[in-house]
Amino acid sequence: MAKLIWLIPLFPLLGAIVNGLWGRTYIRDKAHIPAIASTAISLFFALLVVGAVIADPKATEVMLFDWIVAGPLSVQVGFLADPLSAMMLLVVAGVGFVIHVYSIGYMHGDPGYYRFFTYLNLFMFFMLMLVTANNYLLMFVGWEGVGLCSYLLIGFWFERQSAADAGKKAFVVNRVGDAGFLLGVFLIYTTFGTFNYLDIFPRAQEVTTAILTTITLCLFVGAMGKSAQIPLYVWLPDAMEGPTPVSALIHAATMVTAGVYMVVRSHVLYALAPMSAEFVALIGGLTAIFAASIGLVQNDIKRVLAYSTVSQLGYMFLGAGVGAFANAIFHLVTHAFFKALLFLGSGSVIHALSGEQDMRKMGGLRPHLPITSRVFYIGAVAIAGIPPLAGFWSKDAILAETFKSGHYLLWFVGVVGAFMTAFYMFRLIYLTFYGESRVDHEVMHHVHESPPVMTVPLIILAFLSVVGGLILGFPPEHGWIHRFLGEVIGHGVMASGHSVAEAAATAPGVHAAEAGLHAVDYLLMVISVAVGAAGWGLAWYMYTVRTDIPARLAVRYRDVYEVLVNKYWVDELYEYVFVRGGKALMRWLWRFDEQIIDGAVNGASQLTLDTSVSSSRFDLYTIDGSVNGVSMVIKYGARAFRLLQTGFVQNYVLAMVLGLFVIVTTYLFF
Repeated sequence: MAKLIWLIPLFPLLGAIVNGLWGRTYIRDKAHIPAIASTAISLFFALLVVGAVIADPKATEVMLFDWIVAGPLSVQVGFLADPLSAMMLLVVAGVGFVIHVYSIGYMHGDPGYYRFFTYLNLFMFFMLMLVTANNYLLMFVGWEGVGLCSYLLIGFWFERQSAADAGKKAFVVNRVGDAGFLLGVFLIYTTFGTFNYLDIFPRAQEVTTAILTTITLCLFVGAMGKSAQIPLYVWLPDAMEGPTPVSALIHAATMVTAGVYMVVRSHVLYALAPMSAEFVALIGGLTAIFAASIGLVQNDIKRVLAYSTVSQLGYMFLGAGVGAFANAIFHLVTHAFFKALLFLGSGSVIHALSGEQDMRKMGGLRPHLPITSRVFYIGAVAIAGIPPLAGFWSKDAILAETFKSGHYLLWFVGVVGAFMTAFYMFRLIYLTFYGESRVDHEVMHHVHESPPVMTVPLIILAFLSVVGGLILGFPPEHGWIHRFLGEVIGHGVMASGHSVAEAAATAPGVHAAEAGLHAVDYLLMVISVAVGAAGWGLAWYMYTVRTDIPARLAVRYRDVYEVLVNKYWVDELYEYVFVRGGKALMRWLWRFDEQIIDGAVNGASQLTLDTSVSSSRFDLYTIDGSVNGVSMVIKYGARAFRLLQTGFVQNYVLAMVLGLFVIVTTYLFF
C-alpha cells in the first residue's frame, strides 16, 4: 500500500483543475463537491499508506519518472513513505479535510466561492507533495507552491487594500527565506552530488562540520521565513486578512509547520552541525517568548491566535534545536489539532458577529454560541498545557528535554512563554464569551450558533485536542509517537560517530525511559502545569473579578504597554529600513542611472553625432569640394580646348598664322 503514496497529492490537484476550469461557468455554488471529494479520496489513500507504514516502518521510495536529466544531474519525481511523512500525511490530509468541510458554511454566498476551493485544493496538492517528496528539489517545488497559494488566499478578498498588501508582504518576506533555502539545496547538491534524502544522510559524516553548518544554516533561513521565526515572522499576523479557514489550515496547522518538518527531515545534518542546532534552539526560544508577549495585549481575536502560532512554532524549533526531534513533531501534530480548533472557533464567532474581530466589542457570547464557546474553552485548555489535554504532553516534553539537555536559560524562557500563553488565551476566552455584552445592539439581534457544517468540524478537532496527546505521547518520553518516529530518526550518523539507530536509546525526544520518570521529570512536569494554571487563574481574576485591573496596569506601565501594543515597533522599523530605505536606494539608483549612466551614454551619443556632422561637412565641403573643383577645372578647360578642335582647315590655318604673327612680333619687339 505504501507504493500508492503518489496518488495522495494527485487528487487535490484534479479537484483544483476541475474547479479552476468549470467552477465559474458550470459548478458555481457546488464548487465544494469536487474539492471535498478529492480531499476525501486523498485522505483515504493517506490512511492506507499510514497503515502500511505502521505495519512496516521501513522507508519505501516510489519513483515515477525522470524529471531533470542534464549531464551528471539526474532528478526523479519520487515519493518517500516512512514514519515521518506518514505523520505529516495524517495532519495535512486529516485536518485539511475537516477544514474543507467547515469552509462550506463559512464561505457560503461568497462571490469567489469556486475560486476559494480551487486555491485550497491547489494548496493541498503542493503541501502533500512537500511532505512526501523523496528529495530536496521536489520538496522545494512544494515549498514554493504552498507559498504561492498562501499569497493567493491571503489576498483572496483583493478588493480590500489591506488584504492585497498582506498578500504582497507575505510573498516578499518569504522570498527572503526561500533564497536561503534554495542556496542550501544547491550546496547539498554541490557537496553530495544528489538531492535524494536516503543518499545524502548515510554520507553526511564524510562531510566537514563547516560545510554542514553552512548547509543547515541556509536551510534554516528558509524555515525562518516559512515558519515565521524572528526576524522573518512579520508576515504571519498580517496574513489574518485572509478567510478564517485559510488561517486555520495554512497559517496554523500545515504550511507554517513546513519549516519544522524540513529541519526534522534533515535531522542527521543538524545532529552533525551542533552550532546550527544551537542557533535553531536559540531562535525558537526567543520567538516563543517574543510573540507570546505581543499576544498579551492584542485585541483582534485572529491576531491573538496569529502571535500564538508564531510562539508555538518557536517551541517546535526549540525542541528540534535541542535534539528532541520526535517531540517537535509531536507538538506539531497536537498544535494542528488545537490551533485549527481555535481558528475555526474564532471564525464561528466572527461569522456570528457579521465580521467583527475586535474582542473589545464582544463579551457575553457564551449563551448564544454554546457549542463554539465550549470547544473554544477546550482549545484554550489544550494550548495552555493543562493535563490531560494534548498540549500538555507535547509542550511539557519539549521543555523537559530542553532542561535535561543543559539549556537552562532556554528552558526558563519556555516556561515564561508557557505562562504568557495560558494568560492570553484565557484573556481571549473571558473577553469574548464572558462578562457583559459589548456587542452592537443591531448585531446582537442576529447572533446565533453556526450551522452543523461548521460546528461538527469543531467538535472533531475538540475531541482530538482532548485525547490526541494522550494517545500519541503517553507515557512521556516513550509514547507511541516516539517509538514510531524513532524508526526514521534512526537513519544516518550522529556526531559521535555512532549510528542514529544506536543513539536512539539516549537521543532526546526519541529514547525510551529505562525505569520510568525520574524525580526531575516530575518536578519539571509540576512546574509546567503550575505556570499554565497560574496564567489561567490570573486571566480569570483580571477579566472576570477585577476587570478594572487591565486598564490600570496599562496606565501605570504605559511604556511597557506601548511597546507591546505596538509590537516592539518591528513593523515600523522594517518599514523605515527596508521599505523606505529600499525606495530611497531605488530613487538614488534611478538618479544615478539617469544622470551618470544615461548622461555618459547620451553624452557619448551626442559627441558621436556632432563628430559625424563635422565629418560630413568636412567631407562635403573640403574633400568633395577639392575633388569636384579639379573635375570642374578639367571639365571647363577641356570644353575650352575643345573649341579649338573644330575640324575646319581654315580655322587651323588662321590659328597658325596668328601664332606665327605672335611669335614674330615678340621676337622683333621684345
